[in-house]
Order: sequence, then structure tokens, then C-alpha cells
Amino acid sequence: MMKNNNVTGFTFLWLALYATAAFLFEIVLVIVENFLGITLSQASTLQMIAHWTITSLGWLGIGLAIIALAKKQTGFNLLSSEKKEILPWQWLAIALSFVLVTLVQYWDWNGFKILLEFQRLGWLKFIFQYLYYIAESFLISLVLVFGQKAFETWFKNDKIPYGGILLGLTWGLMHILSKGSVLTGIMTCLAGFLFGSVYLLVNKDYKKTFIIVTILFML
Repeated sequence: MMKNNNVTGFTFLWLALYATAAFLFEIVLVIVENFLGITLSQASTLQMIAHWTITSLGWLGIGLAIIALAKKQTGFNLLSSEKKEILPWQWLAIALSFVLVTLVQYWDWNGFKILLEFQRLGWLKFIFQYLYYIAESFLISLVLVFGQKAFETWFKNDKIPYGGILLGLTWGLMHILSKGSVLTGIMTCLAGFLFGSVYLLVNKDYKKTFIIVTILFML
């Protein structure tokens, strides 16, 4: 898996931080939009769809570039997994994660988030909003994988969700600034920790992680 002996935990940590920094693409886009006289709070349907589409494509492009860089620098295959069987208790823990996230989101939104967003946005904006969520989940999954690999390389321990801890302390706490709410930042930080646990529960299978994390993120 390793391409050369110069690969260290820092190599993977930088990849995780690149994925974290990719979230800032949207902030740059917002600055450009403000310069053009477009504010998201007053944006038209077409402007919002354009914002979500450009952001999603930007995140996708940066994410794929990071994956290519990881393979070039380390030989790490993102899609490889140990093919270990997921035990019943692991599936139960994953199911409980769905229940927990649904309950917390129901409390936070005073209803089911997906239903409320569909009612608020309408079907067209709803589709593009949720494609945007998929793109964000893609970057989240990269932070999880490379962050986990970095700390496992250092500490030789694969039982702690290092990737989720890193995700929570970076992407999670970013929401304090982006959403202007400490509570939102803390809740998103905890969600990051949960996503990292899911990665371990599926035995670090990237495809399963991406699917589950994306669904959890949408709930």
C-alpha cells in the first residue's frame, strides 16, 4: 500500500487537511457572489441552484485531486478494504446511530429535516440542495479516511475514531463561524465524531462509509 518509506502520518494528515480546506471553496464563491451583488439570503431559485452546483463541482474536483495525490504520494487505495465481516453488534450500533441522529435533528428542526426542507424549498431546489449535501459528504469521507490513517500510522491503534475527532475539530467547529451559532458548531462537531465511529464500525470500508455518512448527514 505504501509507495515509499518516506510516507509518514504527516503525509496522511496533510491530505486530510487539504480535504478540510476544500470546504473553504464555498466561502470563496460567496465572496465572489457578493462582489457580483448576489446574497444567498435574497438569491433567486436560479442563483441558489447555480451556487449549489458550482460548490458541488468544486468540491468534487478538489476531492478527486486529493485522491489522485494520495495515490501518487503513498500508493494508498481508497477503495481497498480488509473485507472483514460486519458483525451483528456493529450493524446494531449503526442502526442506533440512525436513531440518534434522527431524534437530535427532529429536536433541532422541530420536525423531520428532510420533510421540512422539501416543503420550504420545493422539489427543484430540494434536488440541488441534496446533491450539494452528497458533495459535502464526499469531502467529509475523505477527512475521515486520511485523518484516521494519519493517527493510526503514528499510534498503531485502529480502535479509536481519530478521523472523526479530526473532522469534528475542523469541519465541525467551522460551523460556529459559517452558521453563526456555537450550538450548531458543537452539534456538528459531535456529528463528526459519530461519522468517524461509523467508519470503524464498517471495518473501514470506504464505500459503505460514504453511503452511510451521506444518509446520516441528510437526516
